[in-house]
Amino acid sequence: MPLEDLLVFHKLARSLTSSLELESILRAILEQMNRFITADLWALLMMDEARQELYYALTGYGDGSALKDLRVKVGEGLAGWVAANGETLILPEAKDDPTTKFMLQQHGFRFQSAVAIPIRGRRGTHGVLEIFNPNLSQNSDYTIAFLHILADYAAIAIENAQDVSKVQQLTITDDVTGLYNARHLYALLEREIARYRASSRPFGLLFLDLDRFKQVNDVHGHLIGSELLGAFGRRIRTAARPGDLAFRYGGDEFVVLMPDTGPAEALEASTRLHATLTETIFQMRNGLQISIGSSVGLANCPVDGNTVHAMLGIADKRMYSVKASGRGRVSE
Repeated sequence: MPLEDLLVFHKLARSLTSSLELESILRAILEQMNRFITADLWALLMMDEARQELYYALTGYGDGSALKDLRVKVGEGLAGWVAANGETLILPEAKDDPTTKFMLQQHGFRFQSAVAIPIRGRRGTHGVLEIFNPNLSQNSDYTIAFLHILADYAAIAIENAQDVSKVQQLTITDDVTGLYNARHLYALLEREIARYRASSRPFGLLFLDLDRFKQVNDVHGHLIGSELLGAFGRRIRTAARPGDLAFRYGGDEFVVLMPDTGPAEALEASTRLHATLTETIFQMRNGLQISIGSSVGLANCPVDGNTVHAMLGIADKRMYSVKASGRGRVSE
């Protein structure tokens, strides 16, 4: 292999493994393709495991907005077939492929040929590289070999980025409820306070404590208690407004951070969330059904302060005042 080719592969390896940010890795993939092969359109599709679909993460066509909402089911069309079978597909005549036919009709693209290469790693297929109207008239075997090497490096880089992301997620997530933990709460509170100081954007902070949770543990045992905490945390996440952030503060205490929310709106949202949680009946794995009340204290920035200590302290104090005066309501 000529020295200049070895240098190309060396640069490729460095480019794809120098970052652990998935977005940077995906852009590096397309950048390397663009340097090595000419084509009318480059596309990088990533796998949505939950939906078993591919989506267009990046394209070399304009700003890629025309393909943003296009989804390809695994097993269907050019990219779907490659994802399902884990094999490279080279089509001298791409116009008969269902995926490209759809794109032709809906988005006005015109393609005569296509190459699709799976990005496969230790954990399966992560995505597909699509190249339309590639110039393969010279050194086509060499070019395809390069693209396979690119895909292999890409798979390693993507899996490394996913592993790092998973570890980072574990450090900020409570393992019982799946909500953010107290450590992450402090970090995001600092961020919201900085945003307020920079642009006067208010926010609300809800502090919630379960009522008589100890009785659940005493009567039904700690396993049921932990299961209830997990279910309660998940219910907070689904019942809270889009954009609000939920945390398990510790024990049976929870926090909801409401960015860009003034006092009146925060009280309305907190009251609605509290009512939803109170009305929820939680189904345990052993068939037991449990409903549980809660007491809520609400603090608002800047009305009640503009520091982490002030916001948490006031919300906590108001929650305990509810506890002392009968439980089961929201205090501001």
